[in-house]
Amino acid sequence: MRLYIIRHAIAAPAEETGAEADSQRPLTPKGRKKMVRIARGLRELEKRLDLILTSPYLRAIQTAEILRQTYDLDPAKVISTEHLIPMGFPDQLIEEIQTRYTEAQHIALVGHEPYLSELVSLLTTGEPHLALTLKKGGVCRLSVDALHYERCATLDWALFPSHLIKIGKKA
Repeated sequence: MRLYIIRHAIAAPAEETGAEADSQRPLTPKGRKKMVRIARGLRELEKRLDLILTSPYLRAIQTAEILRQTYDLDPAKVISTEHLIPMGFPDQLIEEIQTRYTEAQHIALVGHEPYLSELVSLLTTGEPHLALTLKKGGVCRLSVDALHYERCATLDWALFPSHLIKIGKKA
């Protein structure tokens, strides 16, 4: 299985949105444009996505939708899960993937920092303290033979948004 850990794109600051809750902050126009370019670069590297699991926060949903469109996935293949919110529980996310999405071999997980880097750390080292930070729109790929709440993955690569944009331009 391949997991693509993707941080949401650039979102509007809370004070500029008028949104009552942090969960309702949308992507900025710049964030949307940049994420389209990032998604194109990712598509050049990885031709297949089977499923996108996303935080229910608006900025993550909008990022997931850009990925869905880039990969021409059925809208039913984008699933919101509470287990990807900023204060989510990795053990519950892993259980959800193990029980509901066993057929998917290429899964994108769209969420927030520091949760995502702690998830990467847990899956690659068994501890949540690896010094890793994903930039907004950043992506890393993990290879997993059997997904468990412990060290079970190999970090194949981690790319900044600028790297993915350059890869997309070469296409």
